[in-house]
Amino acid sequence: MLSDEGNEPTTAGAVAHMVEVLRASAPVTAPAEVLRELLELQPELSAVDVTELSIDGPNGRTAARLYRRPNSTPTSALVWVHGGGFVTGNLDIAEASWVGLALAEQGIPVLSLDYRKAVDGTHFPIPSNDVLAGWQWAVDNADVFGVDAAALHLGGASAGGNLTEGVTKRLLASGGTLPASVVLAYPALHATLPPWEDQTTQARLDAARAFLFPESFSYLCLLNYVGEEPLLANPYAVPANGDVDPGHPPTLVVHCEWDVLRRSSEPYARALVDAGVIVQEVLEPKALHGSLSRPAEDGPRTIENIANWMRRDASA
Repeated sequence: MLSDEGNEPTTAGAVAHMVEVLRASAPVTAPAEVLRELLELQPELSAVDVTELSIDGPNGRTAARLYRRPNSTPTSALVWVHGGGFVTGNLDIAEASWVGLALAEQGIPVLSLDYRKAVDGTHFPIPSNDVLAGWQWAVDNADVFGVDAAALHLGGASAGGNLTEGVTKRLLASGGTLPASVVLAYPALHATLPPWEDQTTQARLDAARAFLFPESFSYLCLLNYVGEEPLLANPYAVPANGDVDPGHPPTLVVHCEWDVLRRSSEPYARALVDAGVIVQEVLEPKALHGSLSRPAEDGPRTIENIANWMRRDASA
């Protein structure tokens, strides 16, 4: 993970440095090699059908992939958004491809969405528009999943969790079709992270500082995403802003134990509960940020928690 280099979170230079750090740390493994490694690890994933798609949105077309196990009779499906600090990531990384394969193998179809990254002058709302367009495509084409639109769920990890929750808030405000539930895996929902709720947790995480990215990194990622500081107050770009709508869908929130972004995910889960939203929280023990990027380590536990949540919702 990244170490704290003492950069101040208020300068264009710090933002540019953060973007370069993310780009330099992005996986370089070829897509075919990623898939080969996944199938070696879990041969049963080869039973999943994968369909390449292209979805129109207000800012142009974006890529997506549909994962579905043949001859399955699903009761729910998931529209999924990968992370990457709004700067990196694509449909080939494990947080996108493996999530789709692993859930589809369990009978839960997945539409994995890509979106334009916040580089080269691209900022909010363009990535959010891409995800919103992908969600609307899924609603309009629910038959490809084998379920009704009412059985579609929306979820994302890290920056993808931010985009997921921002789109949910946009749907609530516009009267659009809401997901049956929302899945937020270690999401980045605050620009300035709230203090730790538990001082014991803070002490333990401080002792493991070498394994964490600095707390200022969340601010820099979101400032780069929105493009200018006043937009950090926008509730659709930084979902922790504003009140929680009591009509918000039921929500699964996944926290990684050794993750500074618990300072975002945990308070947001409390805010949802306080607004009367049905919330289930899961703490992945001894997990660093990004458990769904690690299929050979703690990732399978997170997949199982998501699958169990969706099965629970389907039977409710």
